[in-house]
Amino acid sequence: MTRIGFAYNQKPEHESVGAAATELARPEEEPPSSGTRSDSAVATLLAPAPDDEFAEWDSAETIDAVARALAKYGEVIRLEARDDFPQRLADERPDILFNIAEGLRGPNREAHVPAICEFYGVPYSGSDPFTLALCLDKARTKEVLRANGVPTADWALVRSADDLARVAMRDWRYPLFAKPVHEGSSKGITERNVVSDVDGLRGISLELLERYAQPVLVETFLPGAEFTCGVLGNGGDARVLPIVGMNFGALPDGALPIYGFEAKWLWDRPENPLDIFSCPARVSDALRAEIEDVVLRAYTVLGCRDWSRVDVRLDAAGRANIVEVNPLPGILPDPADNSCLPKAARAAGIGYDALIGACLEAAAARQGVALGGAA
Repeated sequence: MTRIGFAYNQKPEHESVGAAATELARPEEEPPSSGTRSDSAVATLLAPAPDDEFAEWDSAETIDAVARALAKYGEVIRLEARDDFPQRLADERPDILFNIAEGLRGPNREAHVPAICEFYGVPYSGSDPFTLALCLDKARTKEVLRANGVPTADWALVRSADDLARVAMRDWRYPLFAKPVHEGSSKGITERNVVSDVDGLRGISLELLERYAQPVLVETFLPGAEFTCGVLGNGGDARVLPIVGMNFGALPDGALPIYGFEAKWLWDRPENPLDIFSCPARVSDALRAEIEDVVLRAYTVLGCRDWSRVDVRLDAAGRANIVEVNPLPGILPDPADNSCLPKAARAAGIGYDALIGACLEAAAARQGVALGGAA
């Protein structure tokens, strides 16, 4: 029987992302749909930052659902990515490891588990340490995309408070969008990140530098529609699942058209889900083909493997631009949770267990690992 290691990070039991978060104050007036707002609105929004430390980690429900799906292929050995993970992996030596561990510390945290697997010679699912570290660095990702002709918004990096003057003096076309360079799961991304002037840019940049102790990516705000795209497979077999479109009209009145921390963890609750996604997205055949082309090019040049989720937004001319690439995509099993990769898979006729199986099978085929047959 195939022995399948399963690496993950589980949210602490006392943590509930969203429930523990402080709901952000909202301006009395409705911000313009372009993403700009007045200085008074910016000041009103300066509320306590949400508690997002474990936003990237998975719940017990997700971990159990993945383990059940993997059990169809062999014996599942749970290896939580804690301090004892290297020794447990060395002791267990599974035939292959299924990895969803996000890590906790440092800009290369998502690369820790696969790097340890490579050290011990254990095959694993998903992208390699270089790609995981690269994609978690939003600025380096954009550099690679731009160097390979894959469209992405113009950007600059604020590394310190002293760096702000240089970045602020650029000939920017506002609004701009600022976010931590090394975070995922919308950590550090709220409505306050959209800024309409130099004062707004300075305020949010200093706040993010202090809170997250890492550089801040500043980029041109893309005003068009937003999409997220799941990708399965490798090489010529890689395919884009049905595109998920964002319906920002489902957000609370006056909300800005971004899918940030508020939308993901505060406003979208299982008891009152936001009708924010449309899948398959209602787009023309030409736009669908353009999005799929850009997504696959990004997936390829960044070295993604087995699966990923790629975020796309249209610029003022209606052209598709890559926003971010997530080679460790969220995979919440409950459809009410609005998890985009499982949603796209369902639209393609792929159930949750089959989605997990597709990633495992792609990883096993890539590395010559024999699996037990799926039930």
